[in-house]
Amino acid sequence: MKKYPIGIQTFAKIREEGYVYVDKTGYVGRLVEAQGYYFLSRPRRFGKSLLLSTIESYYEGRNDLFEGLEIEKMNLPWEPAPVIHLDFNSKNYKDEQSLADLLGFYLAPYEEKYGIDRRDADVDERFFKVVIEAYKASGRKVVVLVDEYDKPLLSAIDNEELQEKYRAILKGVFGVLKSADRYIQFVMLTGVTRFGKVSVFSDLNNLRDLSMESAFDSICGVTEEELHHYFDEGVAELASTTGITVEDAYGELKYNYDGYHFSEALKDIYNPYSLMNALAKRKISNYWFETGTPTFLYTLLQNENYDLSKLEGDIEYDPTQLISVMVSDRDAVPLLYQSGYLTIKRTDDFFGTVFLGYPNHEVEDSFLRGLLPAYSQSTSGASLAFINNFVRDAMNGRIDAFMTSLQSMLAHIPVHSHDDRVLELHYHNMMYLIAQIVGLKVHTQYQTSNGRIDLVIETPRYVYVMEFKVGETAKDAIRQIEERQYGLPFKAEGRDVYLIGASFSNRTRTLSDWIISKFN
Repeated sequence: MKKYPIGIQTFAKIREEGYVYVDKTGYVGRLVEAQGYYFLSRPRRFGKSLLLSTIESYYEGRNDLFEGLEIEKMNLPWEPAPVIHLDFNSKNYKDEQSLADLLGFYLAPYEEKYGIDRRDADVDERFFKVVIEAYKASGRKVVVLVDEYDKPLLSAIDNEELQEKYRAILKGVFGVLKSADRYIQFVMLTGVTRFGKVSVFSDLNNLRDLSMESAFDSICGVTEEELHHYFDEGVAELASTTGITVEDAYGELKYNYDGYHFSEALKDIYNPYSLMNALAKRKISNYWFETGTPTFLYTLLQNENYDLSKLEGDIEYDPTQLISVMVSDRDAVPLLYQSGYLTIKRTDDFFGTVFLGYPNHEVEDSFLRGLLPAYSQSTSGASLAFINNFVRDAMNGRIDAFMTSLQSMLAHIPVHSHDDRVLELHYHNMMYLIAQIVGLKVHTQYQTSNGRIDLVIETPRYVYVMEFKVGETAKDAIRQIEERQYGLPFKAEGRDVYLIGASFSNRTRTLSDWIISKFN
């Protein structure tokens, strides 16, 4: 039985202990051969840390680890070089001191190795001194690897003051990469997001961003060819265990874990973490959701009152605007793309734009399931119980029951805005999330010849046409539905069509009343 390196980010351990390794050393060889300064953005759990570990092993001269791999054919030198490896992913950040402490923690072993006593200096001065002494001690230029550089910035996505303090510290540290350039031969930084106003991107004019280059779009992740080359045996075992054909097993893996495109070349990439979990456990499941929720994204979407239904269709976007994120812009789309929740689905060569959407079923399901507790201020368990009851009632035509449940859930949501449009959008988002998660067909702002319906929920037996009013009565809402014949587009389908007019109180900001009418 093959060993899959789930959660293992050390190249040496994978090679020495016989884990499956998808050979990316051809890319590593091309980078180290050219040397230079590089940046790579990829979503979490995509193998960025393993890539840096592979580069580190090369510069340590560990040619024994690369036997039989692509880089072995490239006739590269295997002379060891000093490597400084900083990993920003290993800490939860609460203030600027926590970032300074982490940097000091990483620099201390190098200072001890090279006999440097600068513990009382600022971290940028200590970093500069380590680079110089490493070069002097080895006679070779230094390699600098920085993993998840943006972790502290993402942790303070909604705190501009703390963001500025983090940027100031990072400016000093990354400034060393420019001031000590003559002592450095290779630099690679990774992260989820390329933030604007961070000195490494503005000051280093020789920094090459590989994130959307077609030549490096599969430097992380698993391609279709690699899936068949390395995992055919695992897919056959998955098919046998689950009682489906091998062809269907490949289809399930593609539906759930494929579909990432990191350049306009649209080369399909599988999420390696989820893929290997499915093969190791021989079960198709939602492994992305298990790795944690991106609270910074949820915070941004809520703070900016983003209409979640926009994510359902293709979002047209300028690809140059996806590369860098300016936190002050408060635009969620670039962050959603760089975090892996949206990907390039197609391109429009005439206008030079791209269309974004969810890469696969697992990501869409993970994203929506994570959003519901954030919007409802409830735990994941409570949200799941609510969803299950809601869908049972909706599927069985128990309208008063699911509206009462909805009223109870919405009562706990602190909506502080006094703008009725914001309040209405918040509840639209809630209904959208609920209906999407439970697999019901849902439409928000459904366009008819007589106007737009706030919400339509479809089940095999029932159609619910809903209109929400803030500061008006449920009678006003139901009157609008009836006068504009909103139920008419669904009547010919043979299902029972129910009209629901609901009102939200201006005073309590909660769902206060509703009227139900069957459309005849």
